[in-house]
Amino acid sequence: MDLFSIGREGDRDSRLLADRMRPSSLDEYIGQEHIIGPGKLLRRAIEADQVSSILLYGPPGCGKTTLAHIISQQTKGHFVRLNAVEASVKDVREVIEQAQSNRSLYGTKTILFLDEVHRFNSSRQDALLPAVENGTIIFIGATTENPFHYVNGALMSRSTLFQLQPLTKEHSMIAMQRALADQDKGLGFMDLRAEEEALDHIATMANGDIRRALNALELAAMTTPPDASGTIHITLDVAEESIRRPIVRADESTQYDVLSAFHKSIRGSSDAALFWFLYAVEKLGMDPMVFIRRLIAASSEDIGLANPQAMVQAVSALDAYRNNGWPEAKLNIAQAILFAVESPKSDSVVSAISRAMSAMDEVKSAEVPLHLRDTHYQGAVKLGHIGYKYPHDYPGHYVKQDYLPKELSRRVFYQATEQGNESKIAHNQRLRREE
Repeated sequence: MDLFSIGREGDRDSRLLADRMRPSSLDEYIGQEHIIGPGKLLRRAIEADQVSSILLYGPPGCGKTTLAHIISQQTKGHFVRLNAVEASVKDVREVIEQAQSNRSLYGTKTILFLDEVHRFNSSRQDALLPAVENGTIIFIGATTENPFHYVNGALMSRSTLFQLQPLTKEHSMIAMQRALADQDKGLGFMDLRAEEEALDHIATMANGDIRRALNALELAAMTTPPDASGTIHITLDVAEESIRRPIVRADESTQYDVLSAFHKSIRGSSDAALFWFLYAVEKLGMDPMVFIRRLIAASSEDIGLANPQAMVQAVSALDAYRNNGWPEAKLNIAQAILFAVESPKSDSVVSAISRAMSAMDEVKSAEVPLHLRDTHYQGAVKLGHIGYKYPHDYPGHYVKQDYLPKELSRRVFYQATEQGNESKIAHNQRLRREE
């Protein structure tokens, strides 16, 4: 059955409750008040049938497809739906040709809804772009992935981005209460009594996915035998059997976000760094190796010589994971994470690299000073490769001499901080520069 078809009375038992209860107007739509609330831009555009090309970005179950369904009901144009997983360039071109025909013959606009647009590769997006640019197609794309990663810049610039927020337990409760009361499309025709604790459990486990909540409610209603009076009681026990654990969203954008949260937490919170690591591995199923690599990078990027042992701990955690696997290496990795977070921090390594790279761009070529050149061959002295002072022959095993190219002889790239072990290096730097 087509997603946007309107069910007939006889279809009530053949379609899932979530499909029957799908809102067909903005007044029935649940959530996303920040974009379709009274007076909001998208609501005004839909009500005036003036929708332009848009991108709907948000997690699964937040109402992207439902919003497209509402637009299909309220637009006077021709509405076409394609799924990016299945649609080819040929399919896109056929839609464009039909749209051109509709516009020239009947003055009718065409709205193309492209679900899972992140699965639409670059060549297929390119095929769509000219029709969007000249107004042949009004494009509506829906995606669970960050569109800046998957939608080309030209298509992004010609579409208004609307970010939908995850729905809450309260939104699921509203949807279930509507379904229980609706006698035509919902479960109101049944003699049902649903305990508040049962509905609360379903809403919690659905984790903001209204479709999942309604599916669980329907399963509970249809599989629970009535009592002697004919009443079906949906108790907490029944609800727990109908839906057991929350859905954890682990799309690619979410994984990038969790990894980002982990690295940023290394700079400031042991509790958060440990949580994001365990959440990613245990709940999202991400590879621990991804986080160990990031930890090794952070050991130089954010800690550096303020505590060189952070790198040792991180690499040791890598060895433990390679040798022992998961979950045996969980303690080793957690130890390395906590050691890194509680270490004094310094970004002097990053700053030193940045200054050195900038200096490289300033000089066309770097001539090695004569006294630093190789002398392990006959004739080196004749070429003037003399004058090098061997530091170990001097007090403190240090002697002042030029090591950089002439053009950069007074430049300083590495400036130690006063953090942790690096304070000793800073002290030595000051003494040497005073000589």
